[in-house]
Amino acid sequence: MPHKKPHLPEKICASCHRPFAWRKKWARDWEAVKYCSDRCRGVGERAAPSP
Repeated sequence: MPHKKPHLPEKICASCHRPFAWRKKWARDWEAVKYCSDRCRGVGERAAPSP
């Protein structure tokens, strides 16, 4: 039977505006994490898309 992960906290990426979940490597500084990936961090913050 597959193991299910418990619900992990999520944030919205400041660059691509998609949700991303907590990862163990971010445990020490989760409050400071703003981007979901190195690529998004390289692009930087972008304005949210208009509806």
